[in-house]
Amino acid sequence: MSDDREVTDELITAFNACDLTRAASLYDPRASYVCPGGLAEGREEITSYFALYHEAFPDVAVTVHDKGTCGDMVIFEWTLTSTHTGPLLLPSGVVAEPTGRRVVVRGCDVRTMENGLITSQRVYYDQLEMLSQLGVSCLAG
Repeated sequence: MSDDREVTDELITAFNACDLTRAASLYDPRASYVCPGGLAEGREEITSYFALYHEAFPDVAVTVHDKGTCGDMVIFEWTLTSTHTGPLLLPSGVVAEPTGRRVVVRGCDVRTMENGLITSQRVYYDQLEMLSQLGVSCLAG
């Protein structure tokens, strides 16, 4: 795709549909993905991270509210909604069992693009806000 904003739209569509193969194809093979939960490097690690998230939140839906570009960067604000029905790996390494609770989390992504592929993605959201909605301590264990 020639338009970096279109790549972002395609990634959101693939992520929401749990089409991890399609999502992975939108990243450069050496891309990095940084979020409050950690760092993933390369398509395989990024795909594994997405798979873990989809296991914990299979009905996840990301809705984009505002999007802009600045040079090779695409920046957008979003809201994620989902229900916690699967195991969730916490930053402490402990697994939080499903709570059945619904979450609504606001966040922002900054993506760097090169040759129509995502080379880096930085995701910003309040992890404590999400865990509080789930009734889970990030230090559980």
